[in-house]
Amino acid sequence: MYAVIRTGGKQYRVAPGDLLKIESIASESPAVEFTDVLAVSGEPGTLAKPASAKVTAEILGQGRGDKILVFHFKRKKQYKKLQGHRQNFTEVRIQSIEADGVTYSAAK
Repeated sequence: MYAVIRTGGKQYRVAPGDLLKIESIASESPAVEFTDVLAVSGEPGTLAKPASAKVTAEILGQGRGDKILVFHFKRKKQYKKLQGHRQNFTEVRIQSIEADGVTYSAAK
């Protein structure tokens, strides 16, 4: 059982119990709900667009990713520029997937 969700301009394939690092989201509650569900697979080999679906997740923490170095160089012009970047992320654990009234939860 898995679902394809969209958050932060990216698409993720998630299943109950998965750990996921997504784009940083501001949320005061310890849980988050994703309603932009693109597809759901209930049985192996099938993929469908549900009429109503949501994915519930638990926020584990906030963080910053590894440093990425951006280097610009123009040869013969004596131009070099080095810049670093660290992207913020939110780590979540998928609790359950609900599609058309059927709920799939993580095994405990």
